[in-house]
Amino acid sequence: MAQFGWAYVNCSSSAASHAGPLNSIQYLISATDTSGSSNLTFDSSTNLLNLNGDLNVNGAITASVFVTDQTEIVSGSTIFGNSNDDTHIRTGSLYVGASASAPIFQVDIYNSQSVTTGFRVAYRSVTGSGLTSSNDNYIIGMGGSGDLEFRIHSASTAGSGALLIIKDESALRTGQITLSASSGDNIDGGAFYEISGSNPAISLYSNGSDWFVF
Repeated sequence: MAQFGWAYVNCSSSAASHAGPLNSIQYLISATDTSGSSNLTFDSSTNLLNLNGDLNVNGAITASVFVTDQTEIVSGSTIFGNSNDDTHIRTGSLYVGASASAPIFQVDIYNSQSVTTGFRVAYRSVTGSGLTSSNDNYIIGMGGSGDLEFRIHSASTAGSGALLIIKDESALRTGQITLSASSGDNIDGGAFYEISGSNPAISLYSNGSDWFVF
């Protein structure tokens, strides 16, 4: 067997070098060399990736939990939720309005108030008898002529604190409007409530069991 008394290893300056602090993620700093920074580290003992700086992402981010000190949308639209059973819960006050303007709507948790500079609610026109209100209704304008019968939906379905405003919009009505309670409900203690006269109106609220005039 041949014997070799020496070996030559070429350790030229072109050999790759690696640097950086413990747990730093390596990145190229030249064609052959890598380095790392304490601003970008991965700790395998805790599975924690740490970035000290800004992150630009061209694509989607998927996470089970987001924990932030402050969330600021600099530009662009946002969409929250993708199905009807999604629930969005926030703690704190809410302000909605144009940029650099006073909010047109706000929920102030410190004063337990909702404040708006303008208010528009659901309106429904009714011109015939035998119809029923729903949770989608707030102001109901009664048209047509003669006697009308209109049923108020269940107070338990409406829930406590629900409101309804009913206004006779016909100035020439010759009959009356009868508001009937749903089965098991009452309106001010009765099964029905009648309004008549010149353009009468009433407001109703629910306590979750019955309706009351106020």
